[in-house]
Amino acid sequence: MPIPDYQGLMLAVLRHGAAGETGVMQVEEKIADELGLSAEEREQLLPSGKQRILHNRIHWAKFYLQKAGLLEAPKRGRFVVSAVGLDLLKTNPPSVNLDTLRRYPSLLDSMRAPR
Repeated sequence: MPIPDYQGLMLAVLRHGAAGETGVMQVEEKIADELGLSAEEREQLLPSGKQRILHNRIHWAKFYLQKAGLLEAPKRGRFVVSAVGLDLLKTNPPSVNLDTLRRYPSLLDSMRAPR
């Protein structure tokens, strides 16, 4: 099975954040198991050869979920679902992607902020 893009991982990351404070490293193996990824797929690297594809995509999913306010970062490298994220999960969405996140003003505000 091919590794989903970061948008395809957003719902899984959000659900794992709802289970309690966690980190990318902790959810990576769980998500790989849920997806039924082989050992080879789990170890696939980005073209740079410096990071696993799955790890990178989970990180980007987490990044955008945080920007939208659906996840909170209680401390560096950790995340947990926010009240807003819980509200979204209660609707039992079939998926979460950038179109979903665009409904949240905090994502739009962060994209407009000067760097």
